[in-house]
Amino acid sequence: MHQVVTGINAVKENLRKDKGIVELLIARGRKIERLREIMDMAREKRIPVRFKDRLYLDNISPDFSHQGVIAILSNYSYFHLEDLVKISLDSKKKGFLLVADHITDTGNLGSLIRTAEFFGVQGLILPKDRSASITDTVHKRSAGGSAYLPVARVINVARTLEQLADKGLWIVGAAGESKTNIYEFDWNRDLVLVLGSEGKGLSRVVRDHCHHLVSIPRFGHLDSLNVSVAAGIILSEIVRQRGN
Repeated sequence: MHQVVTGINAVKENLRKDKGIVELLIARGRKIERLREIMDMAREKRIPVRFKDRLYLDNISPDFSHQGVIAILSNYSYFHLEDLVKISLDSKKKGFLLVADHITDTGNLGSLIRTAEFFGVQGLILPKDRSASITDTVHKRSAGGSAYLPVARVINVARTLEQLADKGLWIVGAAGESKTNIYEFDWNRDLVLVLGSEGKGLSRVVRDHCHHLVSIPRFGHLDSLNVSVAAGIILSEIVRQRGN
């Protein structure tokens, strides 16, 4: 079954990255001016553009506002773990990978991808089981980020962390109980940031494979943050320290 990308910005970014769009659907009666760039890009890439009744687009994307444009994708292609390691270690900047330890909410995953891409993360690693995968919802919530951020899936997160450590990457987990806060930690190294699932945080076996655990200082009454918000705070500090 084909996946879809909805909304002007997300469709535009996927067109720019040639992310396997096989057809573009535009609602009849939609003002063409805002879609002119999208239509020109589609025709340049010889992607069919078809005009359909808005109800037709509503049925394809019942849960999201499609803004009168939907891109039909071929099946999403995940990267191999080795590809992400190569991208990270071959970069002129320090290695910068992200691991999501069994995040199951697709909306959270989409927001996390958007945040990670914004801060220049070089790749995201997901477990194959008990985890959200790249779906239509993720494409939409990432606002085009899924077109740029390479994503790999692995069978065993703990074993993957061992392999990444063997490559010289420093494994850092986010855990609220850590005595080291993110502003005290030295992020200027090739690293893998590991974020836990909603509610449960990092699993015990994943914690055991981290070189260090860090926390975000808390000043209010609540003791947890949405995973994409937490990621944004940590990634911002990483970029600030690195100066890139």
